[in-house]
Amino acid sequence: MCRGIRHCKNFLRPARGSGERAAAGGGGAEIAFRRPVQVTFRRPIGHIRGMTESVWWEPSRLAARRPALRRRAEMIRMLRPFFDARGYTEVETPALQASPGLEPHLSAFEIVAGDRSVRYLRTSPEFAMKKLLAGGMERIWQLARAFRDGDLSATHHPEFTMLEWYRTGASWRDVACEARDLVRALAGPEVRRDGSACDLSAPWEFVSVAEAFRRHAEVDLGEAGDVDGLRAAARTIGLRTAPSDSWEDVFFRIFLDRVEPFLGTDAPAILHSYPAPMAALARLDPDDASVAERFEIFICGLELANGYGELTDPPEHRRRFAEWAVRRAHLGQAVYPVDDDFLEALDRGLPECAGIALGFDRLAMLATGAPRIEDVLWATAP
Repeated sequence: MCRGIRHCKNFLRPARGSGERAAAGGGGAEIAFRRPVQVTFRRPIGHIRGMTESVWWEPSRLAARRPALRRRAEMIRMLRPFFDARGYTEVETPALQASPGLEPHLSAFEIVAGDRSVRYLRTSPEFAMKKLLAGGMERIWQLARAFRDGDLSATHHPEFTMLEWYRTGASWRDVACEARDLVRALAGPEVRRDGSACDLSAPWEFVSVAEAFRRHAEVDLGEAGDVDGLRAAARTIGLRTAPSDSWEDVFFRIFLDRVEPFLGTDAPAILHSYPAPMAALARLDPDDASVAERFEIFICGLELANGYGELTDPPEHRRRFAEWAVRRAHLGQAVYPVDDDFLEALDRGLPECAGIALGFDRLAMLATGAPRIEDVLWATAP
């Protein structure tokens, strides 16, 4: 078997005379070339963008990462006993999807098949797992590879590992507490990041988004009201905004600069009750429709997980999908197709449930003290 271009001299050499066909092996099948073959060599993404000092497999680089990678492998081994003890079933769903999701902030990798049909690498296994819930599964979990175009930083990688699980009949608080137990089991009792330590064994703080803004940014979201009010509040605390900024743009400018860095610094924080416009696919709080049953987990200022009391209403799903499509078009982003199979599953009935997506690579970073996500990856994306 050919081990690579360097060891296979005839791999790209056309048969003599024809210029169109080449023998594969010794007199076996032939390979047809539609056009001249051009081989392009390129450096890995990380090398081009200065993310690494050397390629990921280089012996000294791999040796430096080996302790963190072994810890990562140990954490993976601990997952099955954890979920087995709680009655969950491990599932596997395809990476290729008809729709990667429509959230305005996500960009997917597009795959064009030989018949010119288009598929996408999943940005999350969410839709497929919810179809399983609609089909009758009750407690499911998956350690899945996910793909997002454009994500490359110390805490982002275009291909990453997501730990996702769903539980019917559960509230968002039930799942948040389950995530707390998992993080303690896999990474405890203490984690460190950027010189700060976080005690996982301490009581985890449940704090609403509104309270976090008041505490860390001195901004009252209720009083700020619409985008003009929130823009004025941002200027008051010294943050610049643009006339074209939406309410969500200003919200995140305040959040990223004045709130997020201070979340989960001594003990982990569970940030909950996001404003309704930022519900994503979480249902609205039945006791307060101005907020959604959405929560995120922060440890040492790093977002680790995002969870919902899941939206189960089909018409509301369709309304949000349509709204997101308009926003994507307005932003000049690709508008992805809606997964009709997912809509059919919703129509047949998605049970009341809660779910969470946890960045497993980030959890490994926290458990090992690694400063960059690539330090806990066996191999980086090409």
